[in-house]
Amino acid sequence: MTAKSTKTTVDVKKSAMTGLLAQSPKTPKLGEIISGQILEVGRDTVFIDLGAAGTGVLLGREIKENRNLIKSLKPGDTISAMVLEEENTNGFIELSLQAAHREQSWDVLKKMMTGQEIVKAKVTAANRGGLMIELNNVAGFLPVSQLSAEHYPRVEDGDKNKILQELNKFLNKELAVRILDADQSQQKLIVSEKAVGEEKVRQALTQYQLNDLVEGVISGVVDFGAFVRFPLKGTENQAKPEMVEGLIHISEIDWQLIEDPRQLLHPGQKITAKIIGIEKDRLSLSLKALKKDPWQDIDDKYAKDQIIEAIVTKINPFGAFAQLDKDIHGLAHVSDFGSLENMSQELQINQKYQFKIVSIEPLVHKMALSLVRPENTAKAQSTTEASMPEIEALKTE
Repeated sequence: MTAKSTKTTVDVKKSAMTGLLAQSPKTPKLGEIISGQILEVGRDTVFIDLGAAGTGVLLGREIKENRNLIKSLKPGDTISAMVLEEENTNGFIELSLQAAHREQSWDVLKKMMTGQEIVKAKVTAANRGGLMIELNNVAGFLPVSQLSAEHYPRVEDGDKNKILQELNKFLNKELAVRILDADQSQQKLIVSEKAVGEEKVRQALTQYQLNDLVEGVISGVVDFGAFVRFPLKGTENQAKPEMVEGLIHISEIDWQLIEDPRQLLHPGQKITAKIIGIEKDRLSLSLKALKKDPWQDIDDKYAKDQIIEAIVTKINPFGAFAQLDKDIHGLAHVSDFGSLENMSQELQINQKYQFKIVSIEPLVHKMALSLVRPENTAKAQSTTEASMPEIEALKTE
């Protein structure tokens, strides 16, 4: 036999072996989900025909935990299960229905997330951070921040126990949500109710422009501002108009310094506000934009180096705020006192003191002050007298 014919024979044998291997059944791997037909349903065992791969079996705990499903099975039915053991002591492939269901549940959840599907999730428990939910037999979490505007717990004093009371009202209810994160490796499922309405809100907000005026009702007041609900443009006269919600930030309530929005606004109060910001599904509103800016005429009332009396309203690490009148506040920087400790000793909240105006910046609504101390009183009085004619001159001009 020549070398060439010998090589040909070897190649033919290799090809034949490769074909046989390709035709031979693959051994199922641990964690793999496989399907087969029910052969026999016993009290403690269920045998499954896996074709060329062999025979699978469900044992003990799998039978007990899936009793209702097992009762409904009969020979010839097709089911899917996960491989727990490639070959047990009796030569069978040990399977798990529970593990297969969990695996398939996560696969479904991932598809829901990718497709941005809107699904129903059942609320199973509540804590101060949000709601525990169940979706496709997997436990998940709906954070408070991801609740819809309608369901967000707007507790006036921010009491966490009251917030929990509000959240408990959703127990055993179903909420329409979208999946934000489905990570099987970390067993993490996060959903959002707010995301469901975002696209609808975005479309609704295209009907509005900056500087539009809206009439609505305060729907909630929190530490950082107030929420306002108003009917969507074009639906005002409907029996049940579509509602849109915007936020008046605490800095947009009034020109004066606001410590607590609840001092001026309360739920149910009717107001007219101006739209100052539209960003995706967020609408920013303002009340102070409808009022005259008191800093426009600041030169008619105050001037640099003028000595004024002001009430200290707030002390921060960087300085003390002092109220000159209803709308105008100034800041005495901590550097004027040497340290925060010195400032806290020299000033008290709600007390009136004499200050010298160091600078005025009307465009950015800033006024710098310096405390007039007792040893400088005479000089302060002299400066005040000199300042008044200057202000009168400005008024005349």
